[in-house]
Amino acid sequence: MTEKFTKEISRMHRIEGQVRGIAKMMENDRYCIDILQQFSAVEAALRATKMKILETHTNHCVQDALTSGDKADQKQKIAELISLFGKMGK
Repeated sequence: MTEKFTKEISRMHRIEGQVRGIAKMMENDRYCIDILQQFSAVEAALRATKMKILETHTNHCVQDALTSGDKADQKQKIAELISLFGKMGK
């Protein structure tokens, strides 16, 4: 397991447990508002983890490309970010 994502992997396991918990709540016909609140908690946890991965990518992969002097790699990393932000905005 890569050390760079150790905390994020732990977060994803917690989120996985939350999602299983939501399924059980639905199976047990729990109150809809309680279920929806759990969805909001999962969405917030995913957003926070996604932003941490983006931060890591920017501080490592993109920064390495920018300092490498490799114009093709720089253009690729920038294009990837533009594409990603386009998808995130939908």
